[in-house]
Amino acid sequence: MPVTIVEPKNRVDPTLGYSFAIQIKDEIKGWFTECSGLSVQREIKAHQEGGVNDHVHQLPGRLKHTNVSLKHGLAGNELWDWFHEGMYDGHVTRYNVSIILYDHQGKRKRSWDLQEAFPVKWTGPTFNSANNDVAVETLELAHHGLKMNDWSNA
Repeated sequence: MPVTIVEPKNRVDPTLGYSFAIQIKDEIKGWFTECSGLSVQREIKAHQEGGVNDHVHQLPGRLKHTNVSLKHGLAGNELWDWFHEGMYDGHVTRYNVSIILYDHQGKRKRSWDLQEAFPVKWTGPTFNSANNDVAVETLELAHHGLKMNDWSNA
């Protein structure tokens, strides 16, 4: 199989993953230090057909989304307040949340939209007097779907 050589003018460099923000209700709510869990997986349903003994049919099933985990330096109480909401009555506000990745020039490159996200876990900072690390809190969000938007050509 021949290898295609990409002309230097057509080469697309990967975007660095250190500059990203979280947008809730059309407003940037924070710049986080870490985001993980942007993952979607399709379930597979095995279907055995009578008389077909050399394979099992693999059929596409539902999509499963993992929870998204956000970490940032402890500053305000916004994340705690959102998580703490509904503690007694179970009514938690769901928001459409966008995780926006910026390039080195501050332009949007991509965004991942979480539909109807709500907090399911909050983890406070770890303290250690032997070092001078920043106190970091973690918020884990469950959601009803993930959509990716490519802003590279916008």
